[in-house]
Amino acid sequence: MAKGSELRKLTTRSIRERKQTHEKIAALTAYDYVSAKLLDASGIDIILVGDSLSNVFQGNTTTLPVTIDEMIYHTKAVQKGVQRALLVTDMPFLSYQITVEDAVRNCGRVMKETGADAVKLEGGSAIIDVVRRVTEIGIPVMGHLGLTPQSINVFGTYKVRGTQADEQKQIIDDAQRLEEAGVFSIVLEKIPAALAKQVTEHVSVPTIGIGAGPDCDGQILVINDMLGLTEEFHPRFIRRYADLGKLIRERVKQYVDDVRSAKFPDKNESY
Repeated sequence: MAKGSELRKLTTRSIRERKQTHEKIAALTAYDYVSAKLLDASGIDIILVGDSLSNVFQGNTTTLPVTIDEMIYHTKAVQKGVQRALLVTDMPFLSYQITVEDAVRNCGRVMKETGADAVKLEGGSAIIDVVRRVTEIGIPVMGHLGLTPQSINVFGTYKVRGTQADEQKQIIDDAQRLEEAGVFSIVLEKIPAALAKQVTEHVSVPTIGIGAGPDCDGQILVINDMLGLTEEFHPRFIRRYADLGKLIRERVKQYVDDVRSAKFPDKNESY
């Protein structure tokens, strides 16, 4: 690798090329400037402004309530902290499912107003026409199959998808159709590892797994989950790299105690 190349801005093309070079893709979510700046400086490949902000930032029980205006607001903040990573924005529920024209308009608005590099759309066969048209006009699309949280009211549960033969075939078919429609990568969420391996082998674009085993071309997690900030949420696919929830509580308690006991501020912390 040439000197300084680690600072080169990643593009959808360079992400696609990882499939051929077999270099794994590391992705995380971010919802604010500070987090994005830290992730970018740490060498993350893809930063996703996920509609999961509905859960971890707004406190909702599903991703459905978040609006396109809110996604734009958070993406604009994140973009200011990103120099190297590929920045992708989730298109929220009903911003692309009604008509192709609405999808083009909303995806275009996100790209124009935020500086994002790409958008992410959930679903397979039902949105193929949308994906095709959006990519045709020059907007890169990341696909998303398996457990698609915007469809939670149809699924009725967050259990593993693709455990039955018919659904497995559908997911493979949908992945191939998404590739043909022009996506540059596909998120595979909460499907059996063996199925994710099959999908990865059947498409020429990178697969990014979350709860989909080790054979995907990359992995993504929600930053709040992997840092231990969402303490009540602990499915098996999350590896906690820190316990910041506990640490923050301890440090805030110490601060409260110091203020109440007049230990803070001391003379060195005063003017």
